[in-house]
Amino acid sequence: MCGSCGESFLRWEGQCRSCGGWNTLVETIVRDEPRPARRAAGVVAAGGVLPAAESLAAIADADLPRLPVGIGELDRVLGGGLVPGSLVLLGGEPGIGKSTLLLQAAAGLVRASGGTAGVLYATGEESPGQVRLRAARLGLVTGSPGDAVRVLAEHDVGRVIDVARSERPGLVVLDSIQTATVDELEGAAGSVGQVREATLRLMELAKGDGIAIILVGHVTKDGTIAGPKTLEHLVDAVVNLEGERYAALRLLRATKNRFGSTDEVGVFEMADTGLREVDDPARAFLVDHGGDAPGSIVAPTLEGSRPLLVEVQALVSQSGYGTPSRKASGLDPNRLSLLIAVLGKRAGIPLGSQDVYANIAGGLTVLEPALDLALALALASSARDRPVAAGTVAIGEVGLLGELRSVGGLDRRLREAARLGFTRAIVPAAGRRRPVAAVVDGIEVVAVATVRDAIAAALADRPAPRGDALPAMLG
Repeated sequence: MCGSCGESFLRWEGQCRSCGGWNTLVETIVRDEPRPARRAAGVVAAGGVLPAAESLAAIADADLPRLPVGIGELDRVLGGGLVPGSLVLLGGEPGIGKSTLLLQAAAGLVRASGGTAGVLYATGEESPGQVRLRAARLGLVTGSPGDAVRVLAEHDVGRVIDVARSERPGLVVLDSIQTATVDELEGAAGSVGQVREATLRLMELAKGDGIAIILVGHVTKDGTIAGPKTLEHLVDAVVNLEGERYAALRLLRATKNRFGSTDEVGVFEMADTGLREVDDPARAFLVDHGGDAPGSIVAPTLEGSRPLLVEVQALVSQSGYGTPSRKASGLDPNRLSLLIAVLGKRAGIPLGSQDVYANIAGGLTVLEPALDLALALALASSARDRPVAAGTVAIGEVGLLGELRSVGGLDRRLREAARLGFTRAIVPAAGRRRPVAAVVDGIEVVAVATVRDAIAAALADRPAPRGDALPAMLG
C-alpha cells in the first residue's frame, strides 16, 4: 500500500503508479472486516439508535489517573506521570541512556505503587542476563523492583501481548520497536511494515486493556525517529532523550503529549549508578573559567517553562585557506551565518575572511532566536579579543537591519540570572512597557536598540586588544 496516496498493489514496486512517489509502497496486512450495511439518508435500522452529539460544556470533565514513576524529571515531562492505556515512544541515539532510564522508571513505578503495579520489560536486543547486569549496576535487583519487574526476551509482538494479557502489569516496556516482528509479515525486523503493524497491535493492547506501554525507538542520522512518520501519529506521547554521548548531561523533551504540555524539559546527569536528576538545572550548564575569557558570554535561555543559563562560546581566527570555515555546535548554523553578515554590515566587524567557530558549552542544543544577541556579542568579543565583563548576561533576537527584538519570558530569565549571582543584563529596548529598574531586582538592566549599541555596552572599558589578535580594522 502506498503511504502517500493509499493505493494498493499486489507486490512491491519502486514507484507508485498512482501518485508517482518513489519507495512509498509498504507491505500491509489485509484485514477482512465486515462492512456495515449502508442506510438511506434519514433512515435508522430497526432497533437502532442514532448516537447523540454533546456540546463541549455538557461533556463531563475527565480526571485522568496517573501512574507516577518516582523520577521527578520524567514525571514532569510526561505531565505528572504515565496515563493507564497510553502509548509512549522514547527516542534517542544509541548509548544515550534510554534503556537505563526505562529500567529506573520501571523500578520507580514499582516503589511508588508499593509493589502493587508490576512491570513487563520485553527486550528484543538483549538477553535476560544482560538486562540483569544493568539492573545490578543500578542497584535494582534487590527489594520490590527485583521481584515485580519481569523480563521477557522476545521479539514477537504476539507473544509479548499474550504474556501482558496474562500477567496484567501496570507498565509494558518494549526495547525496541525496531526489533519487534509480526509473524504474518515476511519483512525483516525494523522494516516500515513491521514497525507500523507492531505499533498498531500494541496500541490495541494499551487502549483495550488499559495498560501503559513505553516503546523505545532508534533515531536516524538526522536525529529523527526511525520508521514511518505514522508511528509518531499513532502514539500518545513522543519523548526524546538528547545530549552528547560522551558528556554527562542529558535532556528529556516531549515533542508530542496528548495528556500534558510539550513545554517541559527534564535534566539528568549520567553517573555510575545511572541517570541522576540534576538539583539545579539552571546552573548545570555553566562552567567557572576562573576569570574573564574573550569570546564567551552567558545567555538565559528558556526551555519550556524552565529557564536555563548556558554559556555561548565563539572563536574567530585568521583563515589559513581560501574558503573560511564556519562551524557550529549546539546552534543553528544558518543563524550563525546570518549574524556574521549582520556584524559585518551593521556593526563594523567584518568576519568574511575569518574562520568562525561557535559552541554551546555542555552539549546542549538551543535553536531559539533569543540566543542571537549572546552569539553576536561572543563573536565580537573574540574578534576584538576583549572579554565581556564578568557577571553579564545577554538575551535578544537580532534582525537583518541590526535591530534587537524583544523575547518572551524576559522577567523569568532575568530573575533566574539574578538568583545565580549575575549583576548585569543586556536586553532589547524594543517592546519594553515598564521602566528599566522595574524589570527585576538585583540585576542592572541595560536596554539597547541595535547590535552595535549592544557591542559598545558589552565591551566598554575592557582591556585593549593584544597586538597579535587581529588587524586593527577589527578594533
